[in-house]
Amino acid sequence: MTFHDLQIITSKNEKIPKGSYSFNVELPNEALCIFRRGEEWEVYYSERGKKTNLVTFKIESEACEYFYKHLLKMIE
Repeated sequence: MTFHDLQIITSKNEKIPKGSYSFNVELPNEALCIFRRGEEWEVYYSERGKKTNLVTFKIESEACEYFYKHLLKMIE
């Protein structure tokens, strides 16, 4: 899955609240984030202006799949 694919899939899933995630916006308020920093991808939960549960990836598809799986777990 590419970052572009992730954006499309996420936006089409009506069960996922729009404010629960963020694409390439660093430290939004209370959201699961995926952020490209140079050659790496960061996936983390932004909470009170801090990154929690930060995981970094060198491979775009791994970061996107990890992000989407965690996003789905959040809405269960």
